[in-house]
Amino acid sequence: MERILITGASGFVGSFLVEEALRRGMDTWAGMRATSSHRYLQDSRIHFLELDFAHPDKLEKQLQVQDRFDYIVHCAGVTKCADSADFDRVNYGQTRNFVETLIRLGKAPRRFVFISTLSVFGPIHENTYEPIKENDTPQPNTAYGRSKLKAERFLQGLTDFPFVILRPTGIYGPRERDYYLMAESIKRHVDVAAGFRRQDLTFVYVQDVVQAVFLSLEKENVVGRSYFLSDGQVYSSRTFSDLIIRELGNPFVLRLTLPLCVLKAVSLLAGWLTGLRRKTSTLNRDKYNIMKQRNWQCDITPAMCELDYRPSYDLDRGVRETVAWYKKEGWL
Repeated sequence: MERILITGASGFVGSFLVEEALRRGMDTWAGMRATSSHRYLQDSRIHFLELDFAHPDKLEKQLQVQDRFDYIVHCAGVTKCADSADFDRVNYGQTRNFVETLIRLGKAPRRFVFISTLSVFGPIHENTYEPIKENDTPQPNTAYGRSKLKAERFLQGLTDFPFVILRPTGIYGPRERDYYLMAESIKRHVDVAAGFRRQDLTFVYVQDVVQAVFLSLEKENVVGRSYFLSDGQVYSSRTFSDLIIRELGNPFVLRLTLPLCVLKAVSLLAGWLTGLRRKTSTLNRDKYNIMKQRNWQCDITPAMCELDYRPSYDLDRGVRETVAWYKKEGWL
């Protein structure tokens, strides 16, 4: 039986990866902190492994007693931090600790899939609205994107380490909380958009990310490659909220478009206030830079040709299933 380790297993994407590994009959290990929630990890077949990525000595002891994993999917990381330096410390530094420990112990897997982000490329092609391609020069404008790019470059600098990097655009689906906040706001009859200039958005449903991960594990000849992930479509800035409104029964909604200068001031203030309390904020400098970006198109042709990736969910189907789950779970 093939052994798979999924780090960040208690998170949104990680929990779905665990479910798929179990469905495939794999010996499934969930790597997570001792304090992480087991809410979506109730199956008795799951093996739990505490991993301390911050302390290489402890990490080495934790991995030393384990047999070599055939596959590792590294989802662990942070998307929100009270201190922007924590992005680099966790997303880059702890990824490096993990990989170097695996190599030192002689326990490199047959395939290591790193979940990165489209944000490593930042706001490029904003005048032409061309799809971002893998040979473009990354220009990340968020601490999150810079930390993920640094981790990518570390992996790309290794010799004979069998990695694949996946760069999904905005991931949504059941259990996800950031897009849920949009649905919650719409239920309260308010929908907010950022800026007046054209904005092209892309999305990918969580199950399509899961599909791409397992295709990356299956393809023996695909190694050392990086792939963008989306559903293959491009949407206007209002499409997502339009679909949510429909799924909520078309309630009256006050639609506000905030000038970017106003949004920037509010975001910086919110980030500063929560930073004083050492807490994270939904609105902050990184979030502002994400919202102001006008072009989120990306070229998924390499993933389709080399991985046989075929997105199953367009936004219409994905939002329908997501909102239905929010209702079923009592979130909406």
